[in-house]
Amino acid sequence: MKVVFLPRAAKELADAAGYYEDQQSGLGRRFRDEFDAHLAWIAQNAEVPRSRRDTFRRVNLRVFPYYIAYVLRGEVLWVVAVGHGQRKPEH
Repeated sequence: MKVVFLPRAAKELADAAGYYEDQQSGLGRRFRDEFDAHLAWIAQNAEVPRSRRDTFRRVNLRVFPYYIAYVLRGEVLWVVAVGHGQRKPEH
């Protein structure tokens, strides 16, 4: 399955990783590793999470308070947001 990031989602991911790296050296890498692991799971199980409002699906990260919001269009998984669960709960 092909994974495509909307520009806004790519920026949200970079900003979050940068924030964590600024807090502690290596923490940004840990965030990216967790994100990448969840994204790999999504690519293999994209239809498992339920659809929200019949428009997108969402998977929460386990360690960091972020989620991945995505939509499926054929064989393309579009990452539409990388949101913070506390600051933007309905982003």
